[in-house]
Amino acid sequence: MLSLKEIKEKLEIAAAWEPWMRELESDSRIGANKLLQTWKNKQNHLEIEKLEHKEKILFDGSYCKSENDLVAGVDEAGRGPLAGPVVTAAVILRKNTEELIGLNDSKQISKKKRSELANKIKNNAISYFIHFQSVEKIDQLNIYEATKQSMTESVLCLQKQPSVVLVDAMELPIDIETHSIIKGDAKSLAIAAASILAKTARDEYMDQLHDEYPQYLFNKHAGYGTKQHIEMLHKYGPTIHHRKTFEPIKSLLIK
Repeated sequence: MLSLKEIKEKLEIAAAWEPWMRELESDSRIGANKLLQTWKNKQNHLEIEKLEHKEKILFDGSYCKSENDLVAGVDEAGRGPLAGPVVTAAVILRKNTEELIGLNDSKQISKKKRSELANKIKNNAISYFIHFQSVEKIDQLNIYEATKQSMTESVLCLQKQPSVVLVDAMELPIDIETHSIIKGDAKSLAIAAASILAKTARDEYMDQLHDEYPQYLFNKHAGYGTKQHIEMLHKYGPTIHHRKTFEPIKSLLIK
């Protein structure tokens, strides 16, 4: 009989059901049953991820008129924060995207997993571009217009011109067939990939900002209006990286 340690080691490398597991099903040890059930749950989760991945690929493909058409996904990160840029990304993925199974809305994935996926996306991209829209531009234009201009810049800076552009809930003024997709990062693989690139790039920027202004803890809240961030604003006042047209910064500057 295999020890629990041996069972765990064998299950960790098993990618599919194997004959020896049949004996494990009748094992009377609670620990053995838990290990097998954990493995089964993991396999079920992987199957669901594979199915969702295929659905996202089919969704993107439904906007293509031919097999050679290239689909660009576009998304943003940082429309809501009180500080830092809004970051947008555009990406065109290669046909073979098996390495990206599990790619989902960036908000549903841990920071570590996002970073790993960002590298895989870049390796699997025909072309990608990440654009940073400054705080000054956000205050000058308003956040909606600043985001739209940034998204447009991301698409136009792609080295390869796409046949169709899928954007997460935004209309872009470009001479390429464009579709605004509500909750696009949950439906489209290309938009989900853009979401990861934008979010990862912005988090890295805010981590660097933390090194410059450690008292604001930008590495914790990424500039969002958390209770902690508001307290720091009242204590130290806004920095040049805070959005002057956003409350409570606007009111603090009037005082």
